[in-house]
Amino acid sequence: MLSSQLPALIAELIRYPVVVLAATGTSVALAAKAANTAIPIVFTSAADPVEVGLVENLARPGSNITVTTQLHVELGAKKLELLRELLPAVTTMALLINRNNPALADPETRNLTAAARVLGMRLEIIEVASERDFDKAFAKLIELGAGGLVIGTDQLLLGQSEKLAALALHHAIPAVSVDRKFVTAGGLMSYGGDVADAYRLAGVYTGRILKGEKPADLPVQQATKVELHINLKTAKALSLTVPTGLLLRAIEVIE
Repeated sequence: MLSSQLPALIAELIRYPVVVLAATGTSVALAAKAANTAIPIVFTSAADPVEVGLVENLARPGSNITVTTQLHVELGAKKLELLRELLPAVTTMALLINRNNPALADPETRNLTAAARVLGMRLEIIEVASERDFDKAFAKLIELGAGGLVIGTDQLLLGQSEKLAALALHHAIPAVSVDRKFVTAGGLMSYGGDVADAYRLAGVYTGRILKGEKPADLPVQQATKVELHINLKTAKALSLTVPTGLLLRAIEVIE
């Protein structure tokens, strides 16, 4: 679904007798908030909800919307560190972002750029706007000499985890995502918050609103579980030796 379609789709939805809107994604949340100030909204988001304007503050959201956040954007620097641990000789990494979603792309770019500077590495920013850009994106990161890839947290990228895993393997690029599906599809690593935990928290809030509570009084919650998944079969295909310490930290190792 294109972000340009969101306002029309949400306008159509709220014409029905909707009691609560529940969905996922920062772009969807912002579009829903812009279209409606009455129907309670519960969303999960990987972005900072205050920074992007979803809520007034974390303790008291202050409007018809409340959020459960996923530990994704905040972990961008850690994903880069994991790649560095696996690839100590690599001096150039790349970050893949959706340029049409600055609410996630901008903070993630800032965080990883700062982390790369601390690690003494160069970070190349690769932008896409749709699935059609993926092949060119991988060609560009090869051209730039990137030895590893961090995949951004945008829904466009998460929704295409299988294709990105296939491209990373085809181009022999060690890559890390936040999505476990990336690893089960053949990607090297995933590191991120437990999405199911965030959805569970959102479901609890939806139930409380249906019982009469107001979203303005429900503080923003953050899913706190973080998981590391590693595909050892892919590591071997890439001729990589995964350090024992990294394997021991993984919640799942696919062999």
